[in-house]
Amino acid sequence: MSQQQLSDHALSILTFAAYHSLVSGEVVTRVVLDDGKGHKADSAGVEEMEQAGLLEPEGERGTLTEAGSQRLGKVIDAIRAGASA
Repeated sequence: MSQQQLSDHALSILTFAAYHSLVSGEVVTRVVLDDGKGHKADSAGVEEMEQAGLLEPEGERGTLTEAGSQRLGKVIDAIRAGASA
């Protein structure tokens, strides 16, 4: 799994995926890259995640790789740890 430091551009994509996972209670494996209504994932973040082996872009959506899913899990863990008193 890629352990490189991710930029804020890439983290914004994982953070949005984390939000959806936390709200739905479901594991997120695919992310919307362009909803056709003006909301788009940061293109530099998409490219960075793809180069790091974390995301496979497929048109308007992208699929998290195994490494990407693991990194998303770490982001969610960090959010929960940061919210602990």
